[in-house]
Amino acid sequence: MAESGTQCCENPPVLYSSCGVGHVEEIGGLKCYVSASFNSNLAVILISDVFGYEAPKLRKLADKVAEAGYYVVVPDFFHGDPINPEIKDRPLYIWIKDHGTDKGFEEVKPIVESLKHKGMNKIGAVGCCWGAKVVALLAQSVEYIQAGVFLHPSFVTEDDIKGVKVPLAILGAEIDHMTPLQLVNKFDNILKSKPEVDSFVKIFNGVSHGWTVRYNDDDAVAVKAADEAHQDMLAWFKKYIK
Repeated sequence: MAESGTQCCENPPVLYSSCGVGHVEEIGGLKCYVSASFNSNLAVILISDVFGYEAPKLRKLADKVAEAGYYVVVPDFFHGDPINPEIKDRPLYIWIKDHGTDKGFEEVKPIVESLKHKGMNKIGAVGCCWGAKVVALLAQSVEYIQAGVFLHPSFVTEDDIKGVKVPLAILGAEIDHMTPLQLVNKFDNILKSKPEVDSFVKIFNGVSHGWTVRYNDDDAVAVKAADEAHQDMLAWFKKYIK
């Protein structure tokens, strides 16, 4: 049975997605969009922003990563309840009470274990906005992931960065109210003080928070910047998830 619109059906357990070339199945107890390179034993967990795992451009990015040779998993950490800007009486600060990043971190652990059981030799993780905080927590241990990438992070603290133990790339926006340029620079300085942890920090000029998965298709500059960030992310994984 195919999905209808942007809603995912409950049965059967594996569904072909209406957005993207992959399918939806349960992994580690969560519904996930899966886009996989044939016979890959290298996995990437792609963690969404607050708009959830069904976002078309997020799934398009998952497909791009899969084409590069990875088994890509995009979990539904919000259990079918991503933030909806049209619900005016439920702003982010209220929505986040039910969808904390600490909960996301606990829910991603069974997914990591499931990927290992599937025979994945190495696992990378990339987080957009909300998802970057979950990646920051995963990056505290090489037992979870072997490399991480932030795309326009949110909720990440300096203490999170101090605890990072795996190679980390941070791709930030020049115009970002969630993680301002000054904070990204602090992250960069902390990482530079940790020579045992390789890092790559880059600021994209002229773009704003969310640009890598919420760019305007008619804006050539935005599309180019998003693609550049995607290529930087892939280069990082090709360096460490191989």
